[in-house]
Amino acid sequence: MTAWEDLLKLARACDTVGAVRLVTELDEAGRKAIATELPRYVTRQSRSAPWWEWPRARMPLMAAGIACMSGAAAVSAWLLRREFRWASGSGQEEHVLGLLRRRPAEWQADVARRIAARLRLPDLAHWEVAAAIVRETGAEPPQEDAFMVGWLRELDPATAAGDPLFAAYGPRIFEIDGLGATNLWPVVEAVVRLTGDGLLDRAAVIDGLVRRLLRDGSAALIPLAGLHDRLDPDLDEAAARARDYARLLPAGPTAVADMALAQLRRLEEAGRLEEELFTESVAALAFRPEKKLLRAAVSWAGDAVLRDARRVDDVLAALAMIFVQDTLALQERAVRLAVKVAPQAGEPGREAVRQAAVELPAELREKISAAYGGGLAELAELAALAEEQAPAAAPLAAGRASRLPPPIASPDELARAIAGFGWPPDPYEFERLLAGLAEWSHREPAALREALRPWWRSLSHGDYGHYGGELREGIAEGLRQAFLAFAAPERSKALSRKAGPKHRRPGALDVLDRLYLSRALELVPHFEEGGGYPVLLATPTAGTGHIDPGVLIDRLQQLEAAGVAALPADLAQALLRLPREVSGADARRAETLTSEAGRSCAAWMRGGGPADPEVRVSMGKGPGWYAYDLRIAIEPPAADLPEPIRRLFGPRSGYSYTLDWWPLVLPSHRELVAAHLAAHLPQTMESRDRQVEVLASLVHGEGALGAATAHALVCGMGHMSAAGRAAATDALLTLAARGEVPAAALGEAVTQLAGAGLLKLNRVVAVLEDATQAGAHEAVWALITHILPGLLPKEGERPRPGVADLLAAGARAARIGRVRADLPEVAAVAARKGSSRLVQEARRLRHLVSAP
Repeated sequence: MTAWEDLLKLARACDTVGAVRLVTELDEAGRKAIATELPRYVTRQSRSAPWWEWPRARMPLMAAGIACMSGAAAVSAWLLRREFRWASGSGQEEHVLGLLRRRPAEWQADVARRIAARLRLPDLAHWEVAAAIVRETGAEPPQEDAFMVGWLRELDPATAAGDPLFAAYGPRIFEIDGLGATNLWPVVEAVVRLTGDGLLDRAAVIDGLVRRLLRDGSAALIPLAGLHDRLDPDLDEAAARARDYARLLPAGPTAVADMALAQLRRLEEAGRLEEELFTESVAALAFRPEKKLLRAAVSWAGDAVLRDARRVDDVLAALAMIFVQDTLALQERAVRLAVKVAPQAGEPGREAVRQAAVELPAELREKISAAYGGGLAELAELAALAEEQAPAAAPLAAGRASRLPPPIASPDELARAIAGFGWPPDPYEFERLLAGLAEWSHREPAALREALRPWWRSLSHGDYGHYGGELREGIAEGLRQAFLAFAAPERSKALSRKAGPKHRRPGALDVLDRLYLSRALELVPHFEEGGGYPVLLATPTAGTGHIDPGVLIDRLQQLEAAGVAALPADLAQALLRLPREVSGADARRAETLTSEAGRSCAAWMRGGGPADPEVRVSMGKGPGWYAYDLRIAIEPPAADLPEPIRRLFGPRSGYSYTLDWWPLVLPSHRELVAAHLAAHLPQTMESRDRQVEVLASLVHGEGALGAATAHALVCGMGHMSAAGRAAATDALLTLAARGEVPAAALGEAVTQLAGAGLLKLNRVVAVLEDATQAGAHEAVWALITHILPGLLPKEGERPRPGVADLLAAGARAARIGRVRADLPEVAAVAARKGSSRLVQEARRLRHLVSAP
């Protein structure tokens, strides 16, 4: 056997020591030959080797390359190849270091510099190798940010004293740009200990972390506020940084502002805060949106006035800003304090309060009027005038559907596009690729085969879904099979023969996903016979997924002229993408078609397609650890519908990575798409994936909206991520602009999901408030009036968290829309004794909607 064959045998056996011994015993020419062959082999094997085989061979091959290559540039590039990305760690770094230590120190330092320059967050492959070399050789510590983040992740107070990296980076910890790319809590503990041990200068640490908090503003790192509190500055240290603390109040995250407020308040209580900074700080807090900080501002202002009555006008100016906060509890606190200090108020403070009081509810305006004069009638008149002069809400505009990408313009472009098709898969790119394959297979078959040759030769069986004894039927894999069938028919036939006895993973695809897969796979036998295909029927002409009826007729005529039968899944998808209304002219044109597919199209256009099925949604036991799940029942389809369409009436629960593909399958039947979505979305509500963003595209289609759409939308409204809730807000705004909000169904869905514990009302309220601000107050009010009867607690019941916020959101929408309504359930709560927030918000809403 040759040395190369021996090396491959050792690599397959995962024998790293043997591989290194083999190549080091070779002469220079032998090592050079191995070094020349290795890159090509690694590229090929990483793509074509079975998934269980390549990981075993990686480390021996990487070690052999290090031993055979001579230059520092070549070795560092070899180490950082993407094929070896997962070969680092788990003790493998010692193998690499052992090989590198055989080289001169300056050569090692060059490798370390090159590795440091190419490190990328978050994985930092081979950071340990570069760090060990720098420490051992005394090389200059690299200045790259990613390298310093790697040091920060490994920071150990026990070994820091003798570490050259600590000496270089310790004083600059808070200047590292990538500070947030590591788990900062262990860093906090390390810095506290290092400061206590005297290895870090205390004043420099406090200055550095405050400067970093100021630099990052609203994106400041919360653990740094915790570090500040752990260091517990004394009054002298806090006084030296008082101006910086005041600068943190306007924009810092809540935890950072809270920390700064604590320092400023203790300075003020000790008489060591300048009056200018006190006034600036209270004013900054009054502009914050967080209720916690606003409550703290009122509390601090009240205490500060008791210590020095000369501050009263500055305090009243801040309280006046809190009057406009649309939160009843805050308004009441601010009014109580304003009334309390009224006797000490000067004219500037009194005028600020009177002007701001017009924003208060009537009962609070009355208290201000009694304490500050001006008369209740005058304040009420000013309030009415302010309401009349308020600008009308801007008209709502429906959001836009996605735009279609341009068609493939050449065989070379098609080859580049299929090579780049991967994760995450995109439905519009799928349609573009499939349409391009059909078009160019017919127009320039020879040129397309030549363009695709490098692509298919670089792929392994796994790229088509074949993994050992299992066949994974995925959309991307099916698309590649279609391309392979055209580009290399014999290779495709061999692959198709192997697919027969293989185990197909059950339930891997939803029925909507399977329609995409079927459209790709039904081209395979056609292409394996050596032919092309003139045109696909189902390629959409609009971003919603719709097909222009005239364009579909043109495509059917093209197939008839070529004497080619329509493909079943392609035809079914094309019919489903027709709009609900077809012009008489297009319907008459369709009657002239002579093929079986043409007659089906004419009948579809004549009858308007299938009727919207009735969809029923109920609660049931969830899968796995989920306590509840949504059960979807769809009215059975008509018996005369094509089989590919009939299958779409059977949704199943579970998980899919391609929910955003589904609206394009049924753009004229939104409720049917929503039925499939509602079976999946409950499992995504507490996850950080972006599947729920499909709601924003769902609503751009056509068709009835009912229980399924409502439940799907509510799953988005209750999503844990702001991006998920933003998608639900966009969907709600689009429906509101089109006058299509299913308020009654949405109210029922919110009540049902909240009652089952699947929904957090504070998230729903956030969506409703955003929609109100965007101009959808009428839709929000209609929705809230359908939610409240089912969620307001009966006498003696404990209210659900968020119900008071829901009442407040209703008050905001009602105020903007100047609503007058009779709400018996709200009135019943408002009539109860007590002063809980729920009762107060109910009274406020009742007064607002019953005012003359």
